[in-house]
Amino acid sequence: MERIYGFQLMLVVSWGIFVGFTWCQDNADAVTAVYVVTLRQAPASHYYGDELRVNTEDFDHGASGGTTRLDTPRNISRRDGHNSSYIARVHDSLLRKVLRGESYLKLYSYHYLINGFAVLVSFQQAEKLSRRREVANVVLDYSVRTATTHTPQFLGLPEGAWARDGGYESAGDGIDYASPFDGDGHGTHTASIAGGNHGIPVVVAGHHFGNASGMAPHSHIAVYKALYKSFGGFAADVVAAIDQAAQDGADIISLSITPNRRPPGIATFFNPIDMALLSAVKAGIFVVQAAGNTGPSAKSMSSFSPWIFTVGAASHDRIYSNSIVLGNNLTISGVGLASGTPMDTKHTLVSAIHALNDTAAVNDMYVGECQDASNLNQDLVRGNLLICSYSIRFVLGLSTIKQALLTATNLSAAGVVFYMDPFVIEFQLNPVPMTLPGIIIPSPDDSKIFLQYYNTSLERDGSTKKVVKLGAVASISGGLKANYSHSAPKIMYYSARGPDPEDSFLDDADILKPNLVAPGNFIWAAWSSLGTYSVEFMGEDFAMMSGTSMAAPHVAGLAALIKQKFLSFSPSAIGSALSTTASLYDKNGGPLMAQRAYTNPDVNQSPAMPFDMGNGFVNSTASLDPGLIFDLSYDDYMSFLCGINGSAPVVLNYTGQSCGVSTICGIDLNLPSITIAKLNQSRVVQRTVTNIAENETYSIGWSAPYGVSLKVSPTRFSIAKGDRMVLTVSVNATMNSTIASYGRIGLFGHLGHVVNIPLSVIVKISLNTTNSQGAAD
Repeated sequence: MERIYGFQLMLVVSWGIFVGFTWCQDNADAVTAVYVVTLRQAPASHYYGDELRVNTEDFDHGASGGTTRLDTPRNISRRDGHNSSYIARVHDSLLRKVLRGESYLKLYSYHYLINGFAVLVSFQQAEKLSRRREVANVVLDYSVRTATTHTPQFLGLPEGAWARDGGYESAGDGIDYASPFDGDGHGTHTASIAGGNHGIPVVVAGHHFGNASGMAPHSHIAVYKALYKSFGGFAADVVAAIDQAAQDGADIISLSITPNRRPPGIATFFNPIDMALLSAVKAGIFVVQAAGNTGPSAKSMSSFSPWIFTVGAASHDRIYSNSIVLGNNLTISGVGLASGTPMDTKHTLVSAIHALNDTAAVNDMYVGECQDASNLNQDLVRGNLLICSYSIRFVLGLSTIKQALLTATNLSAAGVVFYMDPFVIEFQLNPVPMTLPGIIIPSPDDSKIFLQYYNTSLERDGSTKKVVKLGAVASISGGLKANYSHSAPKIMYYSARGPDPEDSFLDDADILKPNLVAPGNFIWAAWSSLGTYSVEFMGEDFAMMSGTSMAAPHVAGLAALIKQKFLSFSPSAIGSALSTTASLYDKNGGPLMAQRAYTNPDVNQSPAMPFDMGNGFVNSTASLDPGLIFDLSYDDYMSFLCGINGSAPVVLNYTGQSCGVSTICGIDLNLPSITIAKLNQSRVVQRTVTNIAENETYSIGWSAPYGVSLKVSPTRFSIAKGDRMVLTVSVNATMNSTIASYGRIGLFGHLGHVVNIPLSVIVKISLNTTNSQGAAD
């Protein structure tokens, strides 16, 4: 890969990577699987440990003439091709020795962030490898998925279309692209959100929706294809992409993917992807990951580790909506990126089932979906609004809005109205581009009201009951013009929530997740014209998508702007700047709201809490001037991992480093938040802040969580530029409770800086009255 000088913004998105491999043939017929094998010998990046460390004591803004990070030996070491080829030869040699005469397929050699390889072997062969003294860890590979709102599971593919056509192994066979081409669109979409060009016209279905821009339009992007459409991908591929990106000089890694299951073992943090990302952080790379789309239930988080910056999805203020005005003056709202009927002219409504040809199959239960123009009588449809059913087949991709629009166009309809089939229960629909006036009524209740008006307006023959006259009329207002809501942003129902699950038993971690939320709903961004993820956008250069996949690259792009201003910032310093400056309010000045249910989400909502939003909604301007930062080093994360009960051998296997006597727990990590999963009577927590701005005096205020008393000292301090201050937080349980409660600590500088620290306490165990009296005596 050609060396690019400047800021490297690397997007690890949802599409696969090919590298050279070693193949040895044998007649072994054992069942095989992919295993990720880690060796005890340190990877290449660890040999340059001193050079890889970022100087967190120098917070100059990168003045011209100074040494930048791209001038350091760290970037030279990344391009050491001799070292990579040597390590690959070591891997090949080990495989030949251990599996002499047996068949295996080495998929990848990892050498920069981890020293290991991915290999296709049998279980017995994997056991042989695990017994070698050179081998530290052997992990069965696991699948990952993109963090968009429409997952294969939601669409029913595993038990539906995939199963019918032979399973996921053959799903889409003959149309995946074994090349860097984005056959889905997800990768193109997320990459352009982070660093797409500025001021690019968004034209979809012939309509212009304004101009688009990435968050950091002049950053350099390297996209690594690690997953494929439909079936997703595996950890081995993602680790290979991460390892290559770090070697190529990436400053920021953004992953719009999450694991399909929680990692097994003593803690969720110990898995090949998270541990590779820990090495990336050691190398000075800021890591962003989508929270996942399994909300709104608690502990639905799919991004676990404290060195990863986890982003949830929120709405933004731009909305597209249109409506249909019925002949009885009732207005029903809907969705659809479509023009309205000219001059608000009312047209006759005709259902597809009432416009059948004589030769049409009247028993075809899907004829109402308007997928075949030959079934319908053009004389009955011409100039009228064609009514089509939006059924579960649209959700599964068996029927499409695009095909219904083609049917309506071929029959000279004035427009199309889709009503929601009652079996599609509360399906949340993204706005869909339409080439003629149209609307989708997404609510089953509103659909019933619409159909009731239509049916009661019909005139039928008294004896045959056949329809003899269509009486219903309506006009459609356009949905091309954006409206702006004052209630935005709000946390979307699908955005994964905390508490952060520490292990497969769902024990709570002392780490706040998500870190914050960013725009993720109804996001316009570039699209692969042959992308099949959303058939409605096939052939288009832009698409509107929703999910935490879209939220993560927003933060990745903003992180590039912070890195541009503060060249010497460590990854944790970047995360701190984003977190402590996050907003807690919507555009109207009210509290951020969180949707609490998939059904009627705008009705089922309440004020957002830290496990919904982390520190809050990202504030791009304030994050460039945070005032104070909370910093962490690789050694701090290592001390945290070593503090997990029984973790020492796992840490050694993954990192090649032995745990020392000094360990810390998650509460003691110098994060810009405080999370206490179990408060047993009292706890003292310390946080260290560093001033990166001018000399400033701060006063401290706080609100305590319910059932907890709180004290922070000092309550006021002055701090010079570059100096540090230790804050001591005393937390005491005043009652017994297993319900999470929340508080907040605010640092208010006289120059205008405001530092926001959320406090979450889940289980509270107080000293009972008898013991309290005895202690007092």
